[in-house]
Amino acid sequence: MNDEAIIRVEHVRKELAIKNGGEEIVSVILPDISFDIKRGDFAAITGPSGSGKTTLLYLMGGLDRPTSGSVFLDGQEISALTEEELAEMRNRKLGFVYQFHFLLPEFNALENVMMPMLARGRFSMSEARTRAAELLSRLGLSDKLHNKPNQLSGGQQQRVAIARALANNPGVLLADEPTGNLDSKSAETIYRLFSELNSESGQTIVVVTHDEHFAAETKRILHILDGQLSIDRTLR
Repeated sequence: MNDEAIIRVEHVRKELAIKNGGEEIVSVILPDISFDIKRGDFAAITGPSGSGKTTLLYLMGGLDRPTSGSVFLDGQEISALTEEELAEMRNRKLGFVYQFHFLLPEFNALENVMMPMLARGRFSMSEARTRAAELLSRLGLSDKLHNKPNQLSGGQQQRVAIARALANNPGVLLADEPTGNLDSKSAETIYRLFSELNSESGQTIVVVTHDEHFAAETKRILHILDGQLSIDRTLR
């Protein structure tokens, strides 16, 4: 693993304003958190429900903005970018796996995975189709290429979403509970794939998970408690 930080979180605070009748109440999700993710790291963010894990992941991926503090990706302060700049940066450098798959219902599995590649124009139609088929095959879905989301189980839909997140071969993969809706066999496929991507390609992977087995398969655990980093442990 390279010692260079690919993600840097510096004194990030995140507040959420909640309307309660006529009164606005400010809830502090993350009071003040700082850490680095090194290039080539494979880290799990763990902690109880409501501890701020998903909020933190969204901030790291430029899907949300901190109330104060800074988030850097590859040396660039993403918290200062415009929405258009953020969208371009995410498409170029990040893959994001959401807790819910958000597949486009009118397109089949192959087409859903092809879309990020065609959006960037980095691949021809033929190249995108070949790569999408390879990714889906690697995830055990070679017989489901032409199925639409409503013809797939929840676990199969999630695996399509993971293939889509990997489509542009992002330097950083962020995943929010990627195995939360999967059976144990499908979850094992995801563990193995993420581990291979990290060890063979040096892909930086950060996963929010409640799955203790998955967390134990990573190289580092960041445990969040009440919005603060309570444990930062290197496993291997």
